[in-house]
Amino acid sequence: MIIISANDLSLSFGTVPVLEKVSFALEENDKLGIIGVNGCGKSTLFRLITGEQAPTEGSVYFSKDKTVGILTQDGAFDCQNEAETVIDRMYHAFPHLLNAERRLKELEERMNSASDTPTIAAYTDLHEKYVRDGGLEFRGRCASILQKLGFDADAQAQTVATLSGGQRTRLALAIELSREPDILMLDEPTNHLDIETLAWLESFLVAYPKCVMIISHDRYFLDRVTNKTLAIEHHRAKLYKGGYSQTIAQREIDREIAERHWKNQQAEIKRQEAYIAQQRAWNRERNIIAAESRQKMLDKMEKLERPQDAPRAIRMQFSEALASGNDVLDVRHLSMGYPNRPLFSDLSFLIKRGERVLIIGPNGCGKSTLIKLILEQLIPQSGVIERGYNVEIGYYDQENQNLDPANTVLDELWNAYPTMTETEVRNTLALFRFTGESVFKSVSVLSGGERARLTMAKLILSKMNLLVLDEPTNHLDIDSREALENALSQFGGTIITVSHDRYLIDKLATRILQLKPGAAFPGDLLDFGIEHIGRGYTEFMEYKAAREAERLTDTERTQQFHVANSNKEQYLKNKQAAAEARKKKSQIERAKRESAEIEAELERIDEELFGSAMTNYVRVAELDKRKSELEERLLELYEILEEE
Repeated sequence: MIIISANDLSLSFGTVPVLEKVSFALEENDKLGIIGVNGCGKSTLFRLITGEQAPTEGSVYFSKDKTVGILTQDGAFDCQNEAETVIDRMYHAFPHLLNAERRLKELEERMNSASDTPTIAAYTDLHEKYVRDGGLEFRGRCASILQKLGFDADAQAQTVATLSGGQRTRLALAIELSREPDILMLDEPTNHLDIETLAWLESFLVAYPKCVMIISHDRYFLDRVTNKTLAIEHHRAKLYKGGYSQTIAQREIDREIAERHWKNQQAEIKRQEAYIAQQRAWNRERNIIAAESRQKMLDKMEKLERPQDAPRAIRMQFSEALASGNDVLDVRHLSMGYPNRPLFSDLSFLIKRGERVLIIGPNGCGKSTLIKLILEQLIPQSGVIERGYNVEIGYYDQENQNLDPANTVLDELWNAYPTMTETEVRNTLALFRFTGESVFKSVSVLSGGERARLTMAKLILSKMNLLVLDEPTNHLDIDSREALENALSQFGGTIITVSHDRYLIDKLATRILQLKPGAAFPGDLLDFGIEHIGRGYTEFMEYKAAREAERLTDTERTQQFHVANSNKEQYLKNKQAAAEARKKKSQIERAKRESAEIEAELERIDEELFGSAMTNYVRVAELDKRKSELEERLLELYEILEEE
């Protein structure tokens, strides 16, 4: 059953389009991922759907009596009463249940003083509704979700006013998850979540029995949660089946098919125009009639627009200093903490030249503190950090605190590198999508993504052989993340990065350092070397799972055995689905081969039509008939390929 549909949604400001004719429909249990570069209109689409902004054209339809919950990027800061505690803020998301509790209490007091029949009936009806609406379990659900999102008992007792920006975002997310609306809309829900919390959120959303719409740049997250993807590009949107990776593969095929359609039509138009010109040149009555007939057919033809290129990705390449010594960073018996809050103790590791070290761990375990210790911005409680010979550090700060809000974008980069010419500064900014008038924007009004790109532009110009990055992919869109990954992969120096981006970890890591790795590992640090570069996170998680399995008791092993048996039916279903997928893949491969053969034959036919056969009407008729047959078959094949 369709629960929400958008029909030709469009929004423009004057002559500037934002979205054009966006249409899609979702069923009750669909999980939709919305992707596109920063500024393409993803958050705007959410505002159009919720009615916060009126579309220029189009409409949105909701199924009757369906509830909607939305997490916006700035919604975490909309708390009216900052003196209330975190857990109370959660409870206040259920005003109907709180009101029912107050009313039930009033009715109880009235029954205690005078037990009349109408009061008892009112109490019974209200109590049944209260139970039916979840009154008995909503408090437990609130506390449980807060716990999963990193709020322990002490944090739940904190006032909202004392929360950091990241904590407020997680609180806003917890509120929406606990309400369980029929349509759950989440704008960048993975920001400020550590890897363990991300894994829990993925499981929660996969099991969520209702409709979910997610704006996210976390490719790993999208692949695991979503079953449909809405890709926004050049103000328009297209709905795909499958998660992020399937969508990207299908989009490439769509581009190729659209380009083929356009080229084939252009070739057909040229052929018809040549035929018309030839008939008019002969200038007999029957030739003129034939030419006019073909011209009418040509005029009625629906002309295809040439497919637009994908939005230009940012380009970057880090400037390398002279090579450092072989030992880049030697950390021995390092301990750090604050009053009543120890972070880690007795960390020891040695980083060699050329290693790409990813630092991971739960929020609050001290990852950013470790980075600041490495940069000598903090002094450790105990232990030693020694830099190797000729180490030159380039540092990326996740908060972008090294930007001056009073500067323009142009001045911010130029002031950092005053010997560069204005043309050189503008060319560098253009690589990061700062072009035209955007270079004169004030740093104070930049979005999170724009600030991240400007900080990265400053970083690539500095000479370094050790890159230290704190959450470098935060606020970057998918194209920018991929550009950063490629630049880091090509960097010849050493890299130390704090990140929760599992896609980045998978692709980049040669070594993983996890702080607070869990009960299966002694101490505060797990130092893991990657054997197969390109699947770093996957390999690391397989190793951790194996170590955790070793700790299972016999009872736990028995429980897991029963769970495995209960999943046998699902396994058989998956096996059948895999067989169907292989059959479909084989069909598509055959269609690709046949379409290539037909396209080659069509080219040969066109060469003969405009060459040796031009004056041979019998041969032209044969070729024309064969061409029509081939084109019909080619369209059938294209339809098969579009279903890939």
